[in-house]
Amino acid sequence: MTSAVLPPGLAENPNLGRWVSFPAPGKVTISTGKVEIGQGVLTAMMQLAAEELDVAVARIAIQSGDTDLTPNEGFTAGSQSIQFGGVALRSACAEVRALFLRHAATVLGCATSELAVQDGGVLRNGTPTGQDYWTLATAVDLAAARATGSASPKPVADHTVVGRSAARLDLPAKVFGEAVFIHDMMLDGMWHARVVRQPGRGAKLASIDEAAIRRAARGPIEFVRHGDFLAIVGQQEAAVDAAGTAAPDHVTWQGVEPISSVQQEAAWLLQRPAIDRRVGAPEPHASPRNRQRHEATYTRGHLGHASIAPSCGLALYRDGHLTVWTHSQGVYPLRAALAQSLALDPAVISVRHVQGPGCYGHNGADDAAGDAAIIAARLPGRAIRVRWRRAEEFGFEPVSPAMVVKVAAVLDDAGRPADWTAEIWSGTHSARPGSGNLLGAEALPNPPPAPPPADVPDANGGGATRNADPLYDIPAKRIIHHLVPETPVRTSALRGLGAMPNVFAIESFLDELAERARQDPVQFRLAQLADPRARRVVERVARMAAWQAGLPAGTGRGRGIGFARYKNRAAYAAVVADLEVAETIRLLRIWCAADAGLVVNPDGAANQLEGGIIQSASWVLKEQVRFADGGVSSLDWDGYPVLRFSEVPEIEIEFVAADTDVPLGVGEATAGPTAAAIGNAVSHALGTRIRELPMTRERIMATLLAG
Repeated sequence: MTSAVLPPGLAENPNLGRWVSFPAPGKVTISTGKVEIGQGVLTAMMQLAAEELDVAVARIAIQSGDTDLTPNEGFTAGSQSIQFGGVALRSACAEVRALFLRHAATVLGCATSELAVQDGGVLRNGTPTGQDYWTLATAVDLAAARATGSASPKPVADHTVVGRSAARLDLPAKVFGEAVFIHDMMLDGMWHARVVRQPGRGAKLASIDEAAIRRAARGPIEFVRHGDFLAIVGQQEAAVDAAGTAAPDHVTWQGVEPISSVQQEAAWLLQRPAIDRRVGAPEPHASPRNRQRHEATYTRGHLGHASIAPSCGLALYRDGHLTVWTHSQGVYPLRAALAQSLALDPAVISVRHVQGPGCYGHNGADDAAGDAAIIAARLPGRAIRVRWRRAEEFGFEPVSPAMVVKVAAVLDDAGRPADWTAEIWSGTHSARPGSGNLLGAEALPNPPPAPPPADVPDANGGGATRNADPLYDIPAKRIIHHLVPETPVRTSALRGLGAMPNVFAIESFLDELAERARQDPVQFRLAQLADPRARRVVERVARMAAWQAGLPAGTGRGRGIGFARYKNRAAYAAVVADLEVAETIRLLRIWCAADAGLVVNPDGAANQLEGGIIQSASWVLKEQVRFADGGVSSLDWDGYPVLRFSEVPEIEIEFVAADTDVPLGVGEATAGPTAAAIGNAVSHALGTRIRELPMTRERIMATLLAG
């Protein structure tokens, strides 16, 4: 890939010394703004660097997500870590290699074409020269070097590291208890803290029975109050936990708006004020005569992130400088939010990523870090650790918004859609720092102003509209987006944003049209797919699953297919699901074919596709945030069940080879196709369509009784 145009991440951070350094003989340090949240991205980054620098992976150390040390690459989100962050790092390493070879040619008095690099050493016509990166490093000032886009990364045919499966570099230490997760961090003189939460937006503190809370603590504690922000701090974590558990019974609030169970259902959105916009083809002036029309409505409730552990954050404010440790997906945006919330100059704030429980999307990590920073700013010199509880995570994290997707199509003579409309109702999918406020900051005396209602721009993949534009060859397509600005709880990003419910709707609708046309679902899709890469993944997954047309419906055994290209610009994925429906839905087997472009680490990429399949299956079959008693009621694993290990089916993944050196994001590619494949398989098994998620036993029984 030769281009004078720099990848966006490198264009925004063109200083090569920000990406690569040679700190000691035989050692290489690379930096990335992307962070490890369980996806194995740092392993793939090291493979890319090893490939372009021609050094062994074992020589490389990586630093990530540190506002003092690493490039500003925004959020680790949107399946963009390798597609954009990896491409930027690869280009930076290619430039560094070229820069060193040019300097080596000057030192050796030869042409650069005579030189090559082998494990960091410079060869001339295949013979060692005695020069290497480290002997040359003192004369090559990377801190002053800027990327130009003139260096070409290696051709795919020359790869020896990229494209080979590599074991996750971070797993051994985690498995054997050597790694330090943020929950395990210990700072000198550290104090523990728990925040007494506002029960709702805008709630005001009315009274605090401090004596009762102190009695419950059975240990020394202090109170930190700033406006309506209230925290309990102490050096004994057990005392702070006990006080925090008792506090809600001894603190009263004013201005609490109750939440009802009615608001947990997606249909509630249809009655709310919305900000409307249209995208795509104009509305037809009149419906064509003698043309059939089909429409259907699909819904999904709110989803939690269900991270394996609750969020945690640490902060220390000393000598006018604030340092924050966090498992946030965006250290630079978090720094900006902290600066705004605390009225500090961003230059006096350092935000450092530490690995946590993992999360795809915006859970409580930023808020926990914000809590710690607010308290630390009130208690200079004390290191503050805030560890959320499970109920706090489920009850106060931003959740993925409920969605309603109505699809309507005018059909041609073959029963295929000739005119397509997707109408979507949803809250925002983006309240991350930078587009929303930190939870603790909203309780401060002068909170930052609420940002205007907005969703992820279409240029960035869209939020509620993500993947709402079908990849199929439909002459006229449009999207009507109803952004509902006021939702009962905070909503923000979760893996795939609106892609899962949109692909579920599109692919379910395609199956319904295939049934109307008495055509096989696979052939019906292929007849409307001109994109050869899309066709290949659909054809491959059909072969993998030994797809058979015309299997009878309503037997209790079902098979379904789903397809999408994530954001219509990342990886392609097609999924087939086999299942049984009796008292519950039992997944039997799932197949997936994917085109991810250049695959850096095949094992890592396959794990990402599998993880997306499993999480999507859990969303489809089990997950929904519930409301009762004035707030979120699904506060533990009983109230918010997820798929169990025993319920995970056998999964088979195959990559469709692509003649390209461009990697495509895979982390969120399978969520939509999996939801659609399971939904279509359930409908095949039952002989009737289920259009509401999750597909619980109660919902299935209600649908069968209604039919």
